[in-house]
Amino acid sequence: MNEIAQIRQGEASGETEETVPHNIEAEQQLLGALLTNNDVYDKVAGVINQTHFYDPVHARIYEIAASRIAKNALASPVTLKAFLEDDPGLKELGGPAYLVRLAGAAISSFAARDYAQMIYDLAIRRHLMDLGRDITAKASRVDVESEPKEQIVEAEQALYKLGEAGQSDQGFQSFLLALKDAVEVANAAYQRDGHLSGLATGLNDLDKILGGLHRSDLIILAGRPSMGKTSLATNIAFHIAKSYRKGRKPDGAEGAVDGGVVGFFSLEMSSEQLATRILADEASVSSELLRRGDFNEAQFRDVVEAAKTLEACPLYIDDTPALPIAQLAARARRLKREHGLDALVIDYLQLVRPTSSKDSRVNEVSEITQGLKAIAKELDIPVVALSQLSRQVEAREDKRPQLSDLRESGSIEQDADVVMFVFREEYYKEREKPGDHDTEAMAKWQEEMANLHGLAEVIIGKQRHGPIGTVKLAFEGQFTRFGNLARSWQRDDDRF
Repeated sequence: MNEIAQIRQGEASGETEETVPHNIEAEQQLLGALLTNNDVYDKVAGVINQTHFYDPVHARIYEIAASRIAKNALASPVTLKAFLEDDPGLKELGGPAYLVRLAGAAISSFAARDYAQMIYDLAIRRHLMDLGRDITAKASRVDVESEPKEQIVEAEQALYKLGEAGQSDQGFQSFLLALKDAVEVANAAYQRDGHLSGLATGLNDLDKILGGLHRSDLIILAGRPSMGKTSLATNIAFHIAKSYRKGRKPDGAEGAVDGGVVGFFSLEMSSEQLATRILADEASVSSELLRRGDFNEAQFRDVVEAAKTLEACPLYIDDTPALPIAQLAARARRLKREHGLDALVIDYLQLVRPTSSKDSRVNEVSEITQGLKAIAKELDIPVVALSQLSRQVEAREDKRPQLSDLRESGSIEQDADVVMFVFREEYYKEREKPGDHDTEAMAKWQEEMANLHGLAEVIIGKQRHGPIGTVKLAFEGQFTRFGNLARSWQRDDDRF
């Protein structure tokens, strides 16, 4: 058996000048264990497949054996003989007699998983070498169609895909382990101020109905233009970043014990415009005055003080327009690797591009929403994606949005864990102003405007973890700021 291994290793070493990581003996002994005890397949199938074998003959043997076992048929040297009798590679090793030799070199089934992991690790090393050669080859070709930045993104994607493939810790887990995780989440919520299991938005009534922003959730925040969806998303992102406090989490790992690091993909507004909104909110200076530089000395001091406060906020903004979903995912992974990442905001979903053009816009949006949900699960963070609503809202008498108003609603509604709508009735009522000559109608309109002034609603249209309903918030348009609504019946010590 060792002679055969030496022959194969000698052939392999002659193929290339560099040493290719492999272990022929491990492959032989694992195949031997599989052919003598088909139950071994269940132990190793989650770790390796035929592509991980270095020797192509071994890969074909494993593939045929796995196919038979999957059909509840016996895979042994005798049963595999008919499938491999004319295989040229097997003939070089002595024909069907080689299968008998493999069975004779079988290891104990208890060691099979360790051998499979070894074969997998060596295969990953070979893939890394191949990837390195591909990167070098592409970089050496000066091609107008292949920009260096695009090559970097492609390389990151390939590396990540390689890292995720064949992870042996995925798959079924016992209910006991899942129950333990659920208890830890509940305990963390109990220990945290406000008893939230997710990240606090800073809007108490909203936090109460949502329980905060939960990890691995895709949260859709939708609204018609001028409803304030960007302002609300900015307020939430800023609150999470401002509350950031690093420490040791209950599981012993270092990380955010309050608030978090936030990534903000601003595909519509520039980073400077977004920063102006946040600065206006923190300094309580009108964003319009701030843009024009029309403020007094006292307000300027407030702006400077607010800017100093904001310096330490872990809020990272990417304002690259029309990002493909694959690049967006790659940049999010890079941010998490370099600075950490606890929440991600995308403004807005319809401005993200699919990786490749599809036959319909519905399919393109479906790829984007599935990609955003995958990012949320992969990075274990809440992803808040803003979305536009269709114009059919304007045609109804009641302008409050509903799930069917979402553009390409099928995929968005299906993939989202939470769907929220921002609605300000004041915006629509303002456009119903009667003529000055109709004093009675004007008086009624003014009364209605007074009751609606500074009010906003967040309508929870879908939530996997809890109830749906409506949350009322305060809205200060001049500062582009949403806040908690103070009620007259609340005592100071009872306020949220």
